[in-house]
Amino acid sequence: MTAVVGEATRQLLGSSRPVSWINTAYPFAAAYLLCGGEITAELLVGTLFFLIPYNLLMYGINDVFDYESDLRNPRKGGIEGIVLSDRWHGLTLWASGLLALPFVLALVVLGDAASTLVLAVTLAAVVGYSAPGIRLKERPVLDSMTSSTHFVGPAAFGLALADGAWTVPAAASLVAFFLWGMASQAFGAVQDVTADREADIGSIATVLGAATTVRVAVALYAAAGVVALLTGWPGALAGLLAVPYILSILPFRSLPDERCERAHEGWRRFLWLNQVTGFLLTLLFLWIGLRG
Repeated sequence: MTAVVGEATRQLLGSSRPVSWINTAYPFAAAYLLCGGEITAELLVGTLFFLIPYNLLMYGINDVFDYESDLRNPRKGGIEGIVLSDRWHGLTLWASGLLALPFVLALVVLGDAASTLVLAVTLAAVVGYSAPGIRLKERPVLDSMTSSTHFVGPAAFGLALADGAWTVPAAASLVAFFLWGMASQAFGAVQDVTADREADIGSIATVLGAATTVRVAVALYAAAGVVALLTGWPGALAGLLAVPYILSILPFRSLPDERCERAHEGWRRFLWLNQVTGFLLTLLFLWIGLRG
């Protein structure tokens, strides 16, 4: 019995992508605090929700309904996600829903109509990305937009929950983040062009091709950097953080479809770039907070 519980726990933990927990909890907490929120129940409940339950919901649903394609994906099994054993599919769906439910209810009670609407849109994007019959991840362009919403949504919710004003700097920050998210998802899809086409799975990269998708990602990163300038000083410095991403993927701008797997090298750089970017953004946020 102990062994079974241990294996189930490991599978659920692996499916939640611990390395990515910070990518959703951080935007929520940062937006909440920068928009005037204090150390409150809203901050604590929201941060904990977006740290673990939200990620299990997002990636757990994905792992269950992407099982067949994950079996053929050589990238699965490490830092980029496990192949969730079909033995635990039912448990994963139940656990992801039941673990998220009390947090969602609490956040609805603690929030208002505006924050609840933002939360509803965010959760709809999480479920709709992978759920059968919707599968937004297989709808070109919508796949990039929905994936970006998974990360921008928590930040928008943090702003709404803190009753923050929708100022030009706040809107510019969210738009820049959204464009960055679209670029990242689009580039991530490049490495799977051949495999996705063979499996009859649609994506922005299968439609546009590897080279064009990389160029679109470069343009989106550049646009994110430009939009970030609208946040004013010193927030505009965040626009410079788009440059390393552009330089990282630029070598793949002429990548032929039949060699799309080479983009995996750039994707692994992307994962490490995120750590550096997060650190620099934290320093920038602290500066902004101290100035305020």
